Amino acid sequence: MAELPVLQTDRLVLRPLIIDDAEAMHHFFSDDEAMTWWSSGPHKTLEETRAYVRVNATDAKYLTWVITENGGEALGWICLIPGREGVAEIGYNLRRSHWRKGYVREAVARIIEHGFADCGLHKIKADTDPENARSNALLESLGFRREGYLHQEWTTHLGVRDSIIWALLKHEWEAD
Repeated sequence: MAELPVLQTDRLVLRPLIIDDAEAMHHFFSDDEAMTWWSSGPHKTLEETRAYVRVNATDAKYLTWVITENGGEALGWICLIPGREGVAEIGYNLRRSHWRKGYVREAVARIIEHGFADCGLHKIKADTDPENARSNALLESLGFRREGYLHQEWTTHLGVRDSIIWALLKHEWEAD
C-alpha cells in the first residue's frame, strides 16, 4: 500500500491512521451516542477497538486518516474507500467532545479536495442513515446530491435501516 500523505487545513492535521491510535479512537467507538449511526454498536472493550483500527490501518482497501489538531492524538478519522475506477466512498467519525466545532466539515472538505486533485477521483459518494440529520446536512452543505434512497438496506445494532446515497462529482466541486 502506498503511504498516505499528511494533509493540513487551517486548524487540523490529517495523518495516516496507525494501530497505536486505537486507545484514542476508543473514545469514539465506545461512546453510545457517537456510535448511534455507525454500522455497528459501541465497542465494549479496548481490544475490540484495536482489532477494528488494525483493519483500517493495514488493509489497502481503506485509505484512512486520523483527525488531529496538531498531528498528535486522534480525535476521529476520515476514510476513502475506493470502488470502481475514479469512485470512492467517504466515511468519518469524531469524538463527541469535539462535535460542533466544524472539524468534520473541515476534514471532509480537505479529503474531497485530495480525492479529486491528487487521487484521480471523479465521484465521491457517502451512505448515511436517513435519521442522521447532522451528517445529511453536512453532506448537502458541501454540495453532495442525494442519488438514492435504499429501503431496508442495512442491518445494524438499531435493526434493519434505510440508507441515503449521496454523491459529489468533481466538476460540481470545482464549480463552487
